[in-house]
Amino acid sequence: MKISRDKINHISSLIVKDFSMRDELDYKVDLNDLRLDITRTMTDILLLDEKADQEARRIMNTYKNGPREGSPEWDIIYQKHFDEFMNKQRL
Repeated sequence: MKISRDKINHISSLIVKDFSMRDELDYKVDLNDLRLDITRTMTDILLLDEKADQEARRIMNTYKNGPREGSPEWDIIYQKHFDEFMNKQRL
């Protein structure tokens, strides 16, 4: 995962802190439960992103004469495989 668990917890705490200062919002759940849900969602998204990256790189490594990593061609093909994986996960 690209972001540490501590950073995810910190970000979710900042979000909930901001929510708690807003008078226009009314909560039907405990703010700590909301913070935990935010943390869980962020973690799930980051793990899915990591899986998509691994799958796209795995496919790119199967190319016999594939483009060099970092080249515009590599970026385009990588993004195509990354997006395909993400789209499959949304079904």
